[in-house]
Amino acid sequence: MTDASPLACERPSDLLAGHPATAYFWGHVAASGTVTADGIEVVANDEASAATLAAIAGGESADLDCETVTREYAHDASITRTEDEYAVSIDGSVCDGPSGSLGMPVDGRGNYRFAAFAAHDRALLRGLLEGCGTVCYKSSSDTVGISFVHDDRKVLETVDDALAACPVDAPTGEIAETSSGGYWFGLSDAAAPDFGRWVYGESEATGLYAPSRRRKLRRSLERAENA
Repeated sequence: MTDASPLACERPSDLLAGHPATAYFWGHVAASGTVTADGIEVVANDEASAATLAAIAGGESADLDCETVTREYAHDASITRTEDEYAVSIDGSVCDGPSGSLGMPVDGRGNYRFAAFAAHDRALLRGLLEGCGTVCYKSSSDTVGISFVHDDRKVLETVDDALAACPVDAPTGEIAETSSGGYWFGLSDAAAPDFGRWVYGESEATGLYAPSRRRKLRRSLERAENA
């Protein structure tokens, strides 16, 4: 990691305070992280996003490691994909600030308390999307599919609640089991364009986004629009 922060916005002094950066951070933690008494580990498949998460946590308190992993597709366990993953490990002391560690919005026991981030729903949902969301172009219908996949049903219920409360129309299907043993649900294909434009709106100004994920979603939407 370099010493330069990838954040385009000011880093909050309290990791538990309501702020776009903390909303983005905890969205990622809920979607692709683990919380223990010793600290937090959050996984990203975009190096720039991982560096951003480390910067939000405070830089000095975070370690960033890269590993190449092979995973099964959620909807077809016979198909695998290999990609680089970036694990950000954060010492538990980062949450010993004014709000205290007991106030963590993600506590490792299935409790997700995001009320503090209600004013920053776009950043929260962007973190959730990048952490456990998938985007695909459907050539059969020239539409874009956005879905969320996780081993913990409670996480998906949290994502579903956040989508229901966001200012753009984002109807979703029922949560169902995947062939690999987890859970998933999809956003209505008709809602994907408006949601995709909204969720990455203002992202350039803050630096709170994964460039590869944003690029894939925007290119998929552009392809569908021009089909």
